[in-house]
Amino acid sequence: MTKSETVHPVRDNVDRKRFEIDLGDGTFAFADYNLLTGKIMFTHTEVPEAHEGQGLGSALIRAGLEAARERGLKVIPICPFFAAYMQKHAEEHDLLDAAWRARFGLESSTNPPSA
Repeated sequence: MTKSETVHPVRDNVDRKRFEIDLGDGTFAFADYNLLTGKIMFTHTEVPEAHEGQGLGSALIRAGLEAARERGLKVIPICPFFAAYMQKHAEEHDLLDAAWRARFGLESSTNPPSA
């Protein structure tokens, strides 16, 4: 657990459809999502400029991926920051939706790469 996660825990704000970190100064870092049948689509991640570089964006992503895994959901990472994180972390590739596995050039039994 990083210092950022200890000081600023991530919570799933179901009403606002986002994972968020209350920064205690009236601002939030957050990752927006939409739930689909069997999938979770992450559409936008935002960390206020004054709080960038503290690992908050990565903490939001890790919390979102953990929730997806616990709920048995596949991930659609529309947000470029989210997609970049997933590309760099092979241990999370199993969570990717089949179309995104193909987009990342990964094998998928449901959507094999074309020859």
